[in-house]
Amino acid sequence: MGLENKVKNKANQAGGKVKETIGRLTDDPQMEFDGQVQNAGAKLAEDAEKVKDSVKRGVRDIKDALK
Repeated sequence: MGLENKVKNKANQAGGKVKETIGRLTDDPQMEFDGQVQNAGAKLAEDAEKVKDSVKRGVRDIKDALK
């Protein structure tokens, strides 16, 4: 996973958690929900990057095996 994407995803997760917590503390269900959505989206993006990296490694391993 690219460092830039990793940092971006972690920052989005943190921002989502902050929104979620503030929403909970201020009794603002919309902000809490927005935070949950932001956090979930960032986790999904992080998982997609991990899958992409795994596929790249698998292709590289197959190429190496065929040499």
